[in-house]
Parts: sequence; C-alpha cells; structure tokens
Amino acid sequence: MTLQTERLILRPWQNSDAEDLYLYANDERVGPIAGWPAHTSVEESAEIIRTVFNMPEVYAVEHRDNGRAIGCIGILIGKNSNFKLSEEEGEIAYWIGVPYWGQGLIPEAVREVMRHAFETLKLNALWCGYFANNTQSHRVQAKCGFRHHRTEENKYNPFLRDYRTEHISRITAQEWLALPKQQA
Repeated sequence: MTLQTERLILRPWQNSDAEDLYLYANDERVGPIAGWPAHTSVEESAEIIRTVFNMPEVYAVEHRDNGRAIGCIGILIGKNSNFKLSEEEGEIAYWIGVPYWGQGLIPEAVREVMRHAFETLKLNALWCGYFANNTQSHRVQAKCGFRHHRTEENKYNPFLRDYRTEHISRITAQEWLALPKQQA
C-alpha cells in the first residue's frame, strides 16, 4: 500500500532505504527523544528495516522532491501497539530526520495516515504517545486533533533501559469526522 500527500509518499520500506535511514536515524536528536537508540551503522539500519519496519501499515516517509526516505510513520494495530488496544484501535508512531523538522511534514503524514485508518481500515480510535521532553511530538498530535487521555509516570522503556513520563492522547473516528477540514 502506498499513500500520498502533497509533498510526501508513504510507502513500504525497502532494503535499499538503509543508507537513508541511517543518515537520519544516527542523529542523537531523533531516536532518544522518541524512545529508541540512535543507529550506529548502515547494517543496523538495514536490520531494522528487515525486522521492525517490515510490518503491515509501517511506511517510509519519502519526500517527493528528492525521493529519499526521510522518516517513518506507522499504524500499530491492536496487539502490535505499545499500548493495550483492541483490534479496532491503532497507535500512530512517527519520526522524521532533523533537516525536515519544522516544515509541517509529519502533521501532513499523520493526517493522511489518520484518513487511511478511519476510512479504509475502519478503526474506531487512534492513539499516540510522546515522552515528557518531546514537545515537537506533542505539537504534531495537537495539530492533528488528538486529545490528552492520560499520563503514565515512571514507565519503563526497554529500548533505552530507562524510566520516562509518557503522555498518551487519542482521537476517535467520530471526533476525526468532526474536525475542521484543514485539521483532518
């Protein structure tokens, strides 16, 4: 499945994306704030593509201007989520490389994934989480209509072996339908 927006193509990851993935995922400003360690080699990035990103509804965020994978977005449905969700709910997870921060690309991608989740996959609700120090992720969720649901303190993060405060937000299909067109 491929999804498209004005500036982006959301498509399955390919083995040939390993160098692009490493280029952005090795930056200490990207992974740790999202809860995972920075990549240390192209080989590690290739392994992540084969094992972690090789799932239904996980997409490379490709910029139309350069054809490169510049980030990742996915819908983790039901038991694949980091939260306890029913099979009619999904978690949206995302990140983008630092050179593309502040351009509105991830909100653009999230809106398209939300449309797909509610219209095509017929999910009842979508969830997102962000760690306490990740203000960029909080802004994305607010721009896309997600509302704060709860905060979990001292949540163990197995990827970085630390404890964090995570804010969890949600939007239902009905709430999404009621959003103004520019937000949905």
